Amino acid sequence: MSTRRSARLSAAAEAKPLAEAIAPPPSAAPKSRKRKAAAGPAVSKEGGSPTTAPEVAAPSTPNKRRPKARIAEPPPATPTPSNAKLIGEPAALGTTPKPKPAAVRRLADPNATNATLLSPETSRVVASKEVEFLSPTKSSGVKATTANILDEACTHLIKIDPRMEPLIKANHCRVFSPEGLTEKIDPFESLCSGIISQQVSGAAAKAIKQRFVGLFFDDTSSASDANTQSATTSGRRRFPHPSQVAATKLETLRTAGLSQRKAEYIQGLAEKFAAGELSAQMLADAPYEEVLEKLTAVRGLGRWSVEMFACFALKRMDVFSLGDLGVQRGMAAFVGRDIAKLKASKGGKWKYMSEKEMEEIAARFTPYRSVFMWYMWRVEETDVSTME
Repeated sequence: MSTRRSARLSAAAEAKPLAEAIAPPPSAAPKSRKRKAAAGPAVSKEGGSPTTAPEVAAPSTPNKRRPKARIAEPPPATPTPSNAKLIGEPAALGTTPKPKPAAVRRLADPNATNATLLSPETSRVVASKEVEFLSPTKSSGVKATTANILDEACTHLIKIDPRMEPLIKANHCRVFSPEGLTEKIDPFESLCSGIISQQVSGAAAKAIKQRFVGLFFDDTSSASDANTQSATTSGRRRFPHPSQVAATKLETLRTAGLSQRKAEYIQGLAEKFAAGELSAQMLADAPYEEVLEKLTAVRGLGRWSVEMFACFALKRMDVFSLGDLGVQRGMAAFVGRDIAKLKASKGGKWKYMSEKEMEEIAARFTPYRSVFMWYMWRVEETDVSTME
């Protein structure tokens, strides 16, 4: 038995090399349609034999990819005058367009409120203190009025820096013009508009404001409805009274498109007007420092928002905003700096000019810094080379 088993093992050992010799070669692996990441001989597009390519040594440990440098996103752009205009523009949401008011000549003072303010609850015109301000540009001591205050301001700006002249000739500053100073402003509406416009485009803010006003105006109400009558004037929807907003649920306010926080801000502001903590009379008579202090204490109103309100709604002519990116950029261009180069060299910090330098330059244009600021927004729309 052992002899036969040995013979079989010997025969199997001899047959194994022979079988390996005549075995067919292994079939090629199917080609993948995906492009291989590893380096190898180039293959023609038609799928033929590899093309000639220089031999390259296999790389050692692959290098780690360096993450691309993250480009800092610019901060949200602060509204330009065209967007901030919503702050000083009353709601005109009815079918009948509001007629432009005739210009009325009144005494004006760049250091005071020059707007015609309405009481948010009664819509009555608030009588403000009239202080005589003598023109500094006329030796005859002419009184400043709403009819000539803008001309006085422009003359002063050009006198301080002649480079202002092409800017002034190219752009009409309607905010402080006779027609602009005639507009009647509801301060509660203006402050609400400022809150609505935070972090959204001008078009979106206007749409939200329209829906907000619509919450307090029922088109199906009868003409005898007291609420409807109080909300309309000559076919126009009126902005709601502070007491109406204060009594409305936050969930209802949010249906106009407001975020939870904005709804809370607006309702909190309404409560302060309804309680008498804020009033049109105070905003008309108080010095700017007091206005700034009281309004920035209101939740949702930062310094920039109050500065825009003082400029566009109260028509105060000696306000200057150090935190406005558009003003900062315009001032840098105004003094002859290359804005594009500054933007590229700051590494995403978006700083065109220091606040200290902005303050020093603007101080020269006192008491018309609001007008100077308005023209700094317009620098990039004007050929700055003509200022040289």
